[in-house]
Order: sequence, then structure tokens, then C-alpha cells
Amino acid sequence: VQLVESGGGMVQPGGSLRLSCAASGFTFSRYDMSWVRQAPGKGPEWVSAIKPSGDSTYYADSVKGRFTISRDNAVHMLYLQMNSLKPEDTALYFCTRDRFGVGPRGQGTQVTVSS
Repeated sequence: VQLVESGGGMVQPGGSLRLSCAASGFTFSRYDMSWVRQAPGKGPEWVSAIKPSGDSTYYADSVKGRFTISRDNAVHMLYLQMNSLKPEDTALYFCTRDRFGVGPRGQGTQVTVSS
């Protein structure tokens, strides 16, 4: 299993970022996938999940209405569109191969929201 996140960066409050996760080493289209984040000094926080077909998505209350998870099974990619970013969204973001954010994960991509 290999998961490689990208797309993080520094953005001002109210800005947007799109995270990507390239998956390989397993049959991507058969698995739930999730995004999890971890802020400095805090434990992991599950952010969002998506079913294998992409027809069902789930969000933490803290990001609902601002973040959108999606996937492209043809190219083994998972995405997280993040809009209206807040300073409290600052964290290292990981994609994981499961529904609840505790499965295999990548190295993460840093998102910093600051003015």
C-alpha cells in the first residue's frame, strides 16, 4: 500500500486548497477512503470519508459545508477540496485507506492557514 498526499501549502483565512492523494499497491476502487488531520500537539482528527463508488460521503461537523471529498477510481486518486479555510484547519493532512481514518496512511501534506 502506498499513499502519497500533495497540494498543501500556506493560505490566508477564507482561502481554498485542493489536496490530492495518489494511491497504489492495492485495488483502489474496492476501498473506503478517508482524510485525517493532525494539528501540532493534538491527536488525529477524522475529517471526511468516501465510499468506493463515490456515491456516499461523510464529513466531520467542523468541516461540513466547507470541504468536499471526491475520488477518481480510473486514476487511483482521492481529493479534498477545502474552501473557506480557517486558522483552526491548520494541520498535517493524511489520506487513509479506510472509513474511519485509522488505516494505512501516507506521509501527509501540511496545510497552514494564517494571515
